[in-house]
Amino acid sequence: MAKWFMAAKKADFQKIAEKFHIDPVISRIIRNRDIVTEEEIRLYLYGTLEDIHAPGLLKDASKAVSILKDKIRTKKKIRIIGDYDVDGICATYILLKGLTVCGASADAVIPHRMKDGYGINEALVEDAISDGIDTILTCDNGIAAKEVLEYAKENGLTCIVTDHHEIPFEEIDGIKKYIIPAVDAVIDPKQEDCGYPFKNICGALIAYKLIQLLLEDCGVEQTKAEKTMRELLEPAGIATVCDIMPLTGENRIIVKTALEYLKNAENPGLKALISVNELDASKLTSFGIGFVIGPCINATGRLDTAQLALELLQAESFEAAVPLAEALKEYNINRKEMTENGVKEAEKLLLSSAYDNDKVLVLYLPDVHESLAGIIAGRIREKTGKPVFVLTKANEGVKGSARSIEGYSIYEEMTKCSHLFTKYGGHKMAAGLSMREEDIDNFRRLINENCTLTEEDFEEKLLIDVPMPLGYVTKTLLTQLSLLEPFGNGNEKPVFAQKNVYFIRAFRMGRNQNMARFEVMDEQERYYELVLFREVERFEEYMNRKFGDRTAEKLFSGQKGTKETAPVMDIVYYPSLNEFRGKSSIQFLLQDYR
Repeated sequence: MAKWFMAAKKADFQKIAEKFHIDPVISRIIRNRDIVTEEEIRLYLYGTLEDIHAPGLLKDASKAVSILKDKIRTKKKIRIIGDYDVDGICATYILLKGLTVCGASADAVIPHRMKDGYGINEALVEDAISDGIDTILTCDNGIAAKEVLEYAKENGLTCIVTDHHEIPFEEIDGIKKYIIPAVDAVIDPKQEDCGYPFKNICGALIAYKLIQLLLEDCGVEQTKAEKTMRELLEPAGIATVCDIMPLTGENRIIVKTALEYLKNAENPGLKALISVNELDASKLTSFGIGFVIGPCINATGRLDTAQLALELLQAESFEAAVPLAEALKEYNINRKEMTENGVKEAEKLLLSSAYDNDKVLVLYLPDVHESLAGIIAGRIREKTGKPVFVLTKANEGVKGSARSIEGYSIYEEMTKCSHLFTKYGGHKMAAGLSMREEDIDNFRRLINENCTLTEEDFEEKLLIDVPMPLGYVTKTLLTQLSLLEPFGNGNEKPVFAQKNVYFIRAFRMGRNQNMARFEVMDEQERYYELVLFREVERFEEYMNRKFGDRTAEKLFSGQKGTKETAPVMDIVYYPSLNEFRGKSSIQFLLQDYR
């Protein structure tokens, strides 16, 4: 069970509530997100695109625009080299569309995950040379490709890097020496001398900002430029969610605006993808993007070529986009099935006592499709609470992906073992690598020897925003809670707690009967509906341990209990509005219990 903590950050909640016409509960939640000053609160609640940072603050952005403008004027061929994940695909599309609107002779190549691996490589440079390309423009990659890009420069190519990953470094006597490719322009806010105030933006948003500057500098007619930027914000918002960027600051504004735009998507491909997945565009959330739209875009790059997803974004009509969207959906269905099999293999491996003392899990699954390593690593991290590397057999050696936990920078820790990798890169919470098969055991040993995580770091923690009686919740409060959306990394959905809730009776729900609906009562004998969408068996086991062997059976029998006979628990919950057959009612989603 998770350890519960109550958020205890101080502020004058009543004053904030009066100033911004919100409930004091909403004030407390905002303060819990470290939003402190009145200006920060205003931006959080009502920020618009006018409040985001100027693209010219990005180091080398103006230099890159000047180079690209000259290449457009002299009709030089520009090649975009992207990446096969959602961020890379969206960034590639944004650059290609923006350059085309500016009149550039541009094309795009997305490396094949299996044949090319991550990012630009020498073969892609050779292809560019033979195709008469003058300029290479990377997106969502390139910062770690110093040798390849310098090879491109030696062969007469102009090279511009746009990336958002951590800058590679060597540590000598405790001092970090950063390694940056010697190319014509490098746009990456993680550079030490980059003055951009908000460092945690994705590759697609960097591409978006570069195109914003380029449209202005190329003198594109204002109406056309505005229409282009509106359409390009949609994929930039999707990439921000799917690359798990913190939904704070300008990221929050970008995603919030993108969700609004997606209600009437300008991009036919995205409109088709929303439609074939039977999502209600008017109620699309960051959850729908992160768990439905994003995985469909991702699936092509995982199982085949990401070029198909790029084609979807380039579709010129809804009718032309639908078959492509259907294909992406089918890829994702196959990906889900393969992922489940891979997770089972990983769990089987963990049954061995050999992993009992490992603080960092390094799991070698040679038969698993290499594109699924990151998803499987994420699933095992959720189950174990530990940083996880999943390695798979590749054409040459081994490839892998890592997912981390708070307090453990996976990229920094990998740097300490860099001599064992043929290639690696990433950031604090996720990374990728290539290595020789014979070095796996050494890597597992070394990454664990270097690990300083304690037992407390692995303890599951649940931060409760506000202790709040179920009876306090009204439809007005629910409307105000929607002001806090979009939820995600860095702006988690708030949770509330109430003590002494009486479980009166329960009903199983769902196709597989793995969900439950409860009738509960508070100490004032007011009744409420509580819903549990996962792990009903775990709930039953806990209840039987706590109250006696047949407690769950009695609860689910359908027979209504009384205040005297009902099991009583403290709960953590989130309130929501349940709409059914034209009627709406408040229900409570059960998050945890004890």
